[in-house]
Amino acid sequence: MITHLVWFRQDLRLHDNLALAAACRNSSARVLALYIATPRQWATHNMSPRQAELINAQLNGLQIALAEKGIPLLFREVDDFVASVEIVKQVCAENSVTHLFYNYQYEVNERARDVEVERALRNVVCEGFDDSVILPPGAVMTGNHEMYKVFTPFKNAWLKRLREGMPECVAAPKVRSSGSIEPAPSITLNYPRQSFDTAHFPVEEKAAIAQLRQFCQNGAGEYEQQRDFPAVEGTSRLSASLATGGLSPRQCLHRLLAEQPQALDGGAGSVWLSELIWREFYRHLMTYYPSLCKTLSVYCLDGSCAVAKQSRTFTGLAERQNGIPDC
Repeated sequence: MITHLVWFRQDLRLHDNLALAAACRNSSARVLALYIATPRQWATHNMSPRQAELINAQLNGLQIALAEKGIPLLFREVDDFVASVEIVKQVCAENSVTHLFYNYQYEVNERARDVEVERALRNVVCEGFDDSVILPPGAVMTGNHEMYKVFTPFKNAWLKRLREGMPECVAAPKVRSSGSIEPAPSITLNYPRQSFDTAHFPVEEKAAIAQLRQFCQNGAGEYEQQRDFPAVEGTSRLSASLATGGLSPRQCLHRLLAEQPQALDGGAGSVWLSELIWREFYRHLMTYYPSLCKTLSVYCLDGSCAVAKQSRTFTGLAERQNGIPDC
């Protein structure tokens, strides 16, 4: 039997999930889903308790939604990404998995983990997808086939490339031929969690999509004028959903252009479109300069610009003794 395993990470949704859609394309395949919690790794990455609460809630919603499609969600917990490699290998062996599907993560530790997973799964076909971006890394390059380091030229090239062919959103999977199943017991993450206002930051996928639609209809056109005023609800409040993968950037783009079609040509909605492109710029850069996610400047990644060069202390900078830092 062909068995497909979808490894969920920062893509906690059914709609427009490239890895999930690919895994479900074969109607005769058995499809399983996996999520691995890594509390110690999260702590080293300074995950906030509120984000952990959001992920916990989204996971439980995802588990129910997948069960309705006939797809069980397997939940595992280990300390870190290194330990998760063995978990993936174990789950694949226990379930005779033939194909593994996942969406790429571009950060340093995540990329190293994925390399080790593919090495460990010699008899499993591994397929990754550029799901967290609108245009895949490498699609927007300079004339010398190098990565842009300045935003405005990148934005102009990105828009030109987008007009040549806009990526479509993929539908949520249909119910598997085996029918719906009962969801497993609720998931509880072993990580500090703190409640938040779900009216501002929705948990359910449908609620996040509705929030996106409402903002694009009523807020995106005025975003440039209202975003800097705390007393006005002028921002989208979609960052949390994008961070955990409750929404995809393609969903944001398509909804924006459906409601504000002039955004591509500099009209209403174009400033919020620029925010989406800034997100693209960072992720594209990260594929070429992985250490960028460690808060280093792109101009420091060749090692010639050590942080503060050890001699330039915070006190010296504060007392204006050191001049302008090198980066």
